[in-house]
Amino acid sequence: MNKQHDTKLKNDLLLRKKAEAFIPGGMWGHMHVKKLPYGYPQFFSKAKGSRIWDLDGNCYIDFMCGYGPNILGYKNADVDHAVNEQREKLDLGNGPSALVVDLAEKITMLVDSADWALFAKNGTDATTTCLTISRAATGKKKILVAKGSYHGSAPWCTPVATGVVEEDTSNLIFFEYNDSASLEVAEKKAGVDLAGIILTAFRHDVRRDQELPKKTFLEKAREICDKKNAVLILDDVRAGFRLNKRGSWVDYGVKPDLTAFSKAIGNGYPLSAVVGVDKLKQAASEIYVTGSFWCNATSMAASLKTLSIIEEIDVVAHIYYLGNNLRNGIHQIANNFGVEIFQSGPPQMPLILFEDDKGFSKGSKFVQYLLSKGIYFHPWHNMFLSLAHTAEDVDMTLDAVEYAMKKISLEF
Repeated sequence: MNKQHDTKLKNDLLLRKKAEAFIPGGMWGHMHVKKLPYGYPQFFSKAKGSRIWDLDGNCYIDFMCGYGPNILGYKNADVDHAVNEQREKLDLGNGPSALVVDLAEKITMLVDSADWALFAKNGTDATTTCLTISRAATGKKKILVAKGSYHGSAPWCTPVATGVVEEDTSNLIFFEYNDSASLEVAEKKAGVDLAGIILTAFRHDVRRDQELPKKTFLEKAREICDKKNAVLILDDVRAGFRLNKRGSWVDYGVKPDLTAFSKAIGNGYPLSAVVGVDKLKQAASEIYVTGSFWCNATSMAASLKTLSIIEEIDVVAHIYYLGNNLRNGIHQIANNFGVEIFQSGPPQMPLILFEDDKGFSKGSKFVQYLLSKGIYFHPWHNMFLSLAHTAEDVDMTLDAVEYAMKKISLEF
């Protein structure tokens, strides 16, 4: 299989060698394919709709959507038109364009728990700002964080400890997601110094089954924050606008005080947002957070159009329907070949893991076979569907899954 992949990725492999001379490690962060099975392209040349092409011209039906941002699909014509129209007027200036006010109004009208909004560029910007506001509002330090949850790459939350010092995390107290008793133990450790609790929309840690939140668990977090005058933070960076356009916890009836959005908010254009309730508006106005590129008008234009489309078209229903069809099809195929798999999380953000696969050898072979058929899956990170995915895409994917699953049944 390696020789076949070397042939398919000739230009990609050549560029990787060149990159090593100019980029530390050849690439950095979550997009580095060194952690993925052999055969994944590192570089891409173009994308459209639900498809992406590598440097060697190989086309894939993409179920990562750029790790989440492209909720409408790559190069959505309406979003790109809005961006190009704004670019002709102003992108980066000495201050923002009027679109920043329009977007703040739009998101507060759309999201249930939003009375105000401010904007940044990345999810890490948004989650870190949420912690800062929490501490400014309460005058306290301690933040409760679920073990294994990903909240970004700043020193306080990075999953890699290299370069991080003890002081960066000294005010964090950890608990088990979905475990109310564990949360109460963490609360007691914080004592009177509890500033806030930060939670992802659901448990989407990598390399493990996903868990939707228990209503009783979210209610316990809300109860603790109310009792201790602390701030409940929803990290909706990854799931935002995919589970419910009004906020991922709306169906649970639990209202966060602060919510961090990014990824899908601009359909691939760089933007993040912090939204909050009225009682935190003053504290949010007093902290100092900023960035030279935080108010680019093109990203604001992209977000306004993206959110309008999400309002006008039931994007959540579309990706849920296709994700459910994909999940059911994969389940049936695996059963037919006697292969034990686990599918977890919401259907619109699918994850597939294999039984007895600690080293991900089965999962690695599975996704490699899918790559050879033009399907881009991830072996241990949740995936994403978009408005651009079609029933035909799902059918083609299931044909490839049947081929790959048959191979797995014969090899393991």
